[in-house]
Amino acid sequence: MPGDVLILGGGIGGVVAANALRRRLPREHRIVLIDREPSFALAASFLWVMTGARTPAQVSRPLARLARKGIEVVRGEVERIDPERREVVVGGATHRGDQLVVALGAEFSLDAIPGLAEAGHTFCTLDGATRLREELARFAGGRIVVLTAAPAYKCPAAPYEAAMLIESACRRRGIRDAVQLSLYSAEPGPMGVAGPEVSAAVRQMVEQKGIAYRPEHQVARVENGSIEFSNGVRTGFDLLVYVPPLRPPRALVDSGLVDETGWVRVDRQTMETSFPGVYAVGDVTLVPLTMGKPLPRAGVFAHGQAEVVASNIARAHGRTGPEARFDGHGSCFIETGDGLAGYGAGDFYGEPRPAVTVRRPRRFWHAGKVLLEKRILWGWL
Repeated sequence: MPGDVLILGGGIGGVVAANALRRRLPREHRIVLIDREPSFALAASFLWVMTGARTPAQVSRPLARLARKGIEVVRGEVERIDPERREVVVGGATHRGDQLVVALGAEFSLDAIPGLAEAGHTFCTLDGATRLREELARFAGGRIVVLTAAPAYKCPAAPYEAAMLIESACRRRGIRDAVQLSLYSAEPGPMGVAGPEVSAAVRQMVEQKGIAYRPEHQVARVENGSIEFSNGVRTGFDLLVYVPPLRPPRALVDSGLVDETGWVRVDRQTMETSFPGVYAVGDVTLVPLTMGKPLPRAGVFAHGQAEVVASNIARAHGRTGPEARFDGHGSCFIETGDGLAGYGAGDFYGEPRPAVTVRRPRRFWHAGKVLLEKRILWGWL
């Protein structure tokens, strides 16, 4: 019998799941994607918006374009989730599916650190990256501080890329000698989950550019042009760029899907929750690794997980073939400026710790990220 699939969230995980299911299921199966935003915006390109290499229109697409592929789009806030009945309430209306894919992502907790959002700028949202671009264009010299507001955040490479791209932009404008650029991180080292070799390689990329790197500095508050860290250190700034802390989506509260952390626990290979027919992918999940840290929140993992879920849902509707399993492999480009990028890839489910390597910055890897951007924006929507 034909069945409906409800997909909650129009980010990487949701859009990939919708496309993959539409390819696999006959048209009598309804695929419904629900999101509060009218457009998909590619977060991996926000750093290029920050530097002026992209405009907001170049990195976003209307979700309504999915209708051309036979994917229904419902715009609205997910207010309540009932995983046992596979029902969701959106704008007061109830929707039910035979399968439910939760891809709501993680929300930014902009008010978690006193004074941070008021004093600083973030590249982690499209609006934030656009405003930061204008601030950087006006900046003529002084102290720029890039910081992570919490040890866990979206895209492990992003703050390091941001610092290097800002440094490159300052050189292009001829103001590098007038700029003191520092990166304060709440974590012990860059991309620590990828292992000490990768962490050391990324740190070297940063420090080779004359960027002062200060790990294990957890920001406590920001006021009067000064940042106070929990270890008692204070530093001033003329321009503050931050990566905000995260919180689970409000719709998960009282859903029964989350554990004590507030995030959705899943089978790390099938992305199934404890409720039959209910899956979760991407940033909304917490997937523990053997080495004690969680799988990073990054688009590449949401993509792979969504493909696995789509394959297994299609299998439940009669498609033949073995059960698909997410194997923990992932990769990312690490933008270093000047048209160069490094490349990290490996097995994050590796035992006893992830087996990840990083390649030195080359124009080849930068071109690879450009091609990936085009494939996503023109192929998925």
